[in-house]
Amino acid sequence: MDDEGFQGRIDPNGPAPHRIGQGLDDLSIDDLDARVALLRREIERIDAVREAKQAALTAAGSIFRL
Repeated sequence: MDDEGFQGRIDPNGPAPHRIGQGLDDLSIDDLDARVALLRREIERIDAVREAKQAALTAAGSIFRL
């Protein structure tokens, strides 16, 4: 992962980027809630890309099967 963290770029007006394994003790409940929401959106994004790739792989496999 790059130095800009989980979001890919740092938004100076947004929440600090989340880093996997970082300490969480100093974060407020609002900060924790924001990070949970961020990570859920990222999981949804990853799942969507994975599903699209799986569909493409399945389609390609059906074309090449005889």
